[in-house]
Formats: sequence, structure tokens, C-alpha cells
Amino acid sequence: MLGKRPFASLLLGLTLLTPAIDSVAQKASGRIAPAYPLVTHDPYFSVWSFSDSLTSSPTKHWTGTDNSLIGLIKVDGTTYRFLGQPGKSFRSILPAADEEEYQCKFTESEPAAGWENPGFNDSQWKTTTAPFGDNNQAKTQWHSKNLWVRRTFTLTDTNLDNLLLKLHHDDNVEVYLNGEKIYSHVGWVHKFQYHAIPAAAKAKLKKGENVLAIHCANTAGGAWLDAGLAIEKVAREVASIRSATQKSVALNATQTTYQFAAGKVNLTVTFTSPLLVQNLALYARPVSYVSYNVASADGAAHDVSVYLGASTDLSVNTAAQPVKAEQYNNGRLSILKAGSQAQPVLQKKGDDLRIDWGYMYVAVPKQAAVQQYITNDEEALPSFSADVKPAPAGSGKHLVLNTAVSLGKVSTTPKEQVFMLGYDDQYSVQYFGQNLKPWWQQDASQTIEKQLAQAAADYKSVMAQCTAFNQKLYNDALKAGGKNYADLCVLAYRQANAAHKLVKSPQGDLLYLSKENYSNGSINTVDVTYPSAPLYLVYNPDLLKGMLNGIFYYSESGKWKKPFAAHDLGTYPLANGQTYGEDMPVEESGNMLILTGAIAKAEGNANYAKKHWQTLTTWAEYLSKEGFDPANQLCTDDFAGHLARNANLSVKAIVGLGCYAMLAGQLGDKATAQKYRAMAADMAKRWMDMAQDGDHYALTFDKKGTWSQKYNLVWDKLLGLNLFPKAVYDKEIRYYLTKQQPYGLPLDSRKTYTKSDWIMWTATLADNRQDFDALVNPIYKFATETPSRVPLNDWHETTNGRMVGFQARSVVGGYFIKVLEQKLKK
Repeated sequence: MLGKRPFASLLLGLTLLTPAIDSVAQKASGRIAPAYPLVTHDPYFSVWSFSDSLTSSPTKHWTGTDNSLIGLIKVDGTTYRFLGQPGKSFRSILPAADEEEYQCKFTESEPAAGWENPGFNDSQWKTTTAPFGDNNQAKTQWHSKNLWVRRTFTLTDTNLDNLLLKLHHDDNVEVYLNGEKIYSHVGWVHKFQYHAIPAAAKAKLKKGENVLAIHCANTAGGAWLDAGLAIEKVAREVASIRSATQKSVALNATQTTYQFAAGKVNLTVTFTSPLLVQNLALYARPVSYVSYNVASADGAAHDVSVYLGASTDLSVNTAAQPVKAEQYNNGRLSILKAGSQAQPVLQKKGDDLRIDWGYMYVAVPKQAAVQQYITNDEEALPSFSADVKPAPAGSGKHLVLNTAVSLGKVSTTPKEQVFMLGYDDQYSVQYFGQNLKPWWQQDASQTIEKQLAQAAADYKSVMAQCTAFNQKLYNDALKAGGKNYADLCVLAYRQANAAHKLVKSPQGDLLYLSKENYSNGSINTVDVTYPSAPLYLVYNPDLLKGMLNGIFYYSESGKWKKPFAAHDLGTYPLANGQTYGEDMPVEESGNMLILTGAIAKAEGNANYAKKHWQTLTTWAEYLSKEGFDPANQLCTDDFAGHLARNANLSVKAIVGLGCYAMLAGQLGDKATAQKYRAMAADMAKRWMDMAQDGDHYALTFDKKGTWSQKYNLVWDKLLGLNLFPKAVYDKEIRYYLTKQQPYGLPLDSRKTYTKSDWIMWTATLADNRQDFDALVNPIYKFATETPSRVPLNDWHETTNGRMVGFQARSVVGGYFIKVLEQKLKK
């Protein structure tokens, strides 16, 4: 309890936070992670550093789009930058449709020669509104193979340095400016990209009428075309701003901490996202802390002021979207707020998207030493470093929310200033047609201002809880698998949690809905839940139930009518029913049965299974008929393509049936338990015979000379089903150790790429620490050496450590499988 300590002092403490002993500390190489989590709450409220030095690049959303935070400290009049870097920004000359609608001419029939030239007669072409595409975001539907577009525009000034083509296309494209080709590309891109325009084309620009002409070919999949012209804005560089010297960086489960030298003071900056899964009220509060701790380095007192600038890009999908911003006081807080002008609530779905509804907040205790104001991006830095009074900015694009605080004289006794970053999404997801508010708004009287005020009041308590949990998680992982394994669990924790959203269903059930990041954007994908599950089985099985509840409801409501489990509930953030184009019958049914069995094992009862027994029975019956020798269908490793007679998928079905038998026994149905136990045991014996391939077991029943990781076997071991003899695990582990590559064990004999979550599961089949370490250490090598500087990716190339696909996904929660093994042994 904090008692009656004055509110204004709650976030201005006198304790210098130092990296905890349970953190992943900076290595001699300077690399401890491929990317560093700073603000991590859900798939939208996300800020990361993609470089080892916090000042080397702009901070970013997990997708790689700039979500800029800038940190400055002024010491005796000299300003140092320690957080972020100004990113690129652009001014539109010819706006694309992400900024404003525009008219153009088009045809879907091949035009006559010269169609790209200014003088071409396009009077027979149709006039329409861009953009073009095959989804509900398009103003003009395009479903044919080819599209030709002409956009006429007027210039009053042709002196345009740094002129760029702004283009988003799917698929192949060629672009002309006044008849001069300026760009061509075979393939598609998933967002706007900027391309330099050749000097020859710029020379053809003229005052008056000009023409941008484009041909786009839709060769496969989706279709999209939108284009404009822009110039890159030259950043207003402040020569007087120096870079602070980064001395270290450390990670623990809930925090990332940096230490700097800034002139004659030392500065510690700690980013805390208190994702404490055992405290859902705190977990769901959409507030992160950024703590600055300052102390004199030379024993003398120094005048110190600190600054945090937060780009309004955090509240929009693209920087081209106009925002509204304001500063106001609420109770004892001084608050900055910003959000898109349009507020298109839950109108977009997909993967490479950021939120463009709701509002972002920066809050600090209200006091005389605090200044909060809004600027355009060019005026933000000089407003603090040079005390340049900025022009008021309440609306526009790419604004900055600025907070400056004077700490006065700082000596060897540290002073701390804490900034709170919050996001109120107002409505988080749509669930079978109903928009759901975030978990923290179950109480209708709650507001974001109340959440911010509570976060301020709870600061010291939250830090203590985080410290305790950080230590527990690290010690749990260290005991289970050693230092490298523990470091990997620390890297995985915030990422796994921040790929979910916590809400309550209209039926009153907890929903913990994942987003399939950097994949297809599905919401609540069952075969993403499956690898993510170990983290939640260890620390809060209720959250795993929240990952299963929607899938059970989908079947039990009659909305999903098939005799096996669905693949997903839709495309994030719209959970209105499966949108994946193909079912995975054995995969998803096996996953649901295994995870329900794992919940019963973790909780010591089968109460959750009892609620859904009829549905589980339907899925078990399906697996009893179709699971042992699977047809040519996809499994969770769908990127590898269809595979018939998949031995690892067969293991999943067998273990799933074993779990069903175990649950029936716990519920007192001995006859069903005996029936399905006997069935699963018989299947396991037949599996051993059919998959046998000398010193290992094959990839498929019919292809000898192949192999694969049998990671699904881990549940037979962890849940004590004992369907397969230990000799099966041992044989596979011995064989895997002969197939290692520098950055891990390949997924199977078809390719040299791998999935790091599955390696963790495979390693847990080992019966000794030496073999476990031999399989896990290459994953650690990958995480600390990969050239792919993005939030931890789970699909990489074992020969060179490069990312193949996927990043920032929740599946790294699967790294906790060894910790789960230790928990279930107790």
C-alpha cells in the first residue's frame, strides 16, 4: 500500500532502477535479441526497437512501420538523444487514396499503343474513384487480369527535389510519368513503398497538366492498385543535439532497461509493460510505463530536464491519415490525447495493419515542472533542445505529442520521472457480429482516465509485482533448462502475450484471442493456440481456456456444422467465422483434445472438459475414423504444403484420443475411457510398425528414407499417457542429433528450414540435459546472431539463421514447454 504519499511524487521517486539479476544482460557482441520490446500490449499497441542501440533507428510497430518515440535529456543546457531517431516523412504532391479519394480513367481491355503518353485520347475509358481492388477497402472493384489507369493532374511548380512515386500494387506493375517509364516490378507488395523518380522523367514535368499512367497485371491471389507522388521532407536537423552513449541493455519478462552516459549524468531508461498473466485486471490495463532515472556521474549537481515525444502515428494505420490531438488535465494528471479524425472502428481486417480508431495517451502527474504540447514532426526536437516555441497544432498528419519535465538540480541522489503511455481502443474485436469492448471496460463506469490514474497510483506496487514475476519466471526456466533456455523464455514472454487481445464474450466467457502475426492475420487460429499453450498452462490456464472458448462456441452454437474443429474464427479483428480457405480436420481436432487434456492435467480436474463433452466426443469420433492414417491434408506446418499419411500428424490424432480417454476416466466414464485408451494404444503399436525406418521413424508411412521432428509426441510424455514406449523418444532424439545445422534442427527431410517452437518441444523428449542442450543451444545462437532484425521469428533457415517467415507471433509461448514439464512432474 502506498498510503497518503502526495500524488505528484508517486512518479517522481528517488530510487535508481538497475537491471535485475534475473535479466538477459548485454553480451560482449552487443546483441541479446533480434529486436527489443518497449511497449507491448496487444497486436495494435506495440512499439519495438529493431536495433541494438536505442538511438540507431526509429522505434517501430512489430510490422516494421515507424511508431516513433523520441527521448531527450538536457544537462546544463546540452541536449542528448537516447531514445529513437526521427524517421522519414513525406509531403504529398499527388495524394494517393490512403489520404484522399481521387478520380482517374481506366480500362480493362488492352489499349492502343501510346496509352501512357499525355496526348493519348482516353475519352472511351471509364471514369472512376481509386483505389482499385478485390476487397471491401477498394472504391472500384477489380477482378480482371489486367488494368490500365491514367490519372491527370495539374502542377503549378515543377521544382520538386526528392520527388518519389508512392505505390501499392498487387501484382505486376509498370508506371509512366508523362510517357517516361519511372518504375516496373514483377510481383506484389503489401503496403505503400516509395521509389525515386529518374531525372529524365522529372525533366518532363510541366506547369499545367501532367499524366501518371499505370498498367497492373493481376496474376494470382488478391488485386490492388493505388498510386501518387510525394517528396521526402528534409528533417529539421538540430546540430546541437548529441547522442547519449549507451552502456548496456537488459531484458527481463516485463521490462527492457537501458543505461546511458549523457554528459555528466548517468541515465537509466526502463520500459515496463506489466503483462502479469496471473493478475488479469493489471494485465488488461492498456498502460505502459517509461521510467527515466538520472544521477550525477561526477558528484556535482547539474540542471536536468527530460523529454518524451510520441508520434501520433501510434494511432493510425499509415502516417498519411489525419489525426486530432489535444492536451487536457484530468484530476491530478496532465494528459495528451490523439486519434484519427475518421475513427473507422473495426472497419479494416488483415495482417499488415495498425489500429486507426480509438485514442493514444501520454500522461504524467500535473505539476509546474511539466510542459505538454503538440507539434508537427519537424518542430518537435527544436521545441525542447533549442527552446523554440512551436506553433499550436491540434490537427494534421504525423504530429508529435511532447512532454518536457524539469528535474531541477540532480546530484548523486537519483531522480526519477515516469511517463505513462496508454491506448483506449474503445472496441477491441467483433465477435460473431457484436463489437466487444476491452476487458478493462467490463465495468461500464471505467474510463481511460481512471485507468491512467490507477496506473499512476499503483506504480510502485506494479514495479514490485513485475520484479517478483521476472525473478520467478527466470528461475523457473533456469531450473528447467539452464541459462540459454531461460534467456530464450525471457525473449518470448512479452511477445507471446502481446499477440493476443483479452475480452469477454456476450455469453460471459473469457476470450483470449490471438492474431496470426506476419502470416495471414487470422484471429484465434487453433494451430497457433496449440504451440502457444505451454506458457499459459504454466502461469494461468484460464487464458488457455480463453483461447479455446471461442472455438467451442463456434461448434456448439451451430455456426460451425462440421464434425471436426474449425481452423480459426476469422481475420483479426473480426471473429465472425473461419476465413482460412481450407480445413485442417485432424490437426485442429487433435489440438483441441490435447489442450483440453492438458488443462485437466494442470488443474487436477476435468471440469472444463465436462462443459464441452459432447463437442469433444464428436471430435474424438472423427479422429477415431480419420486420424490414424491421415488423408492428403494440411497440418499446422501448412507452409510446407499438403502431405498424406503424415506420421507426425498421426501421432497428434493418437495422443488426442489418449487425452479423450484420460478425460473420460477423470469424469468417471470407465467404459469410454477403456474403449478409447485401447484404441489409442493399438494405434500407437501400428504406428511404430508403419513409420519404422531403421534408426528413426519416417516423415510419412509410405516414404522410407525420410524423417521429421515428431514434436507431437511431447504430450504423450508430459501428460503421462504412455501410449508410446520411451524407446521411441530415445530413437528419434539420437537420430535428430545427427541432423543438426548451425542454427537448429530442420523441421524435416524436405528442407533445411525449421520452426524454433517445435525444436523446443522435440528437445523436451530428451531424457538428459546434454541432449536437451544440444538441441536448444542452436536456437539461442539463432536468436542472438540472426541477421533478420525483427521481433523473434519462429520460422528460420538453419544454415544461416535468416528469417524465412513469421515474426512477433504468440507461438514462442511454446518455448515454455520444458518449464511445463517440470510443473507437471510435481
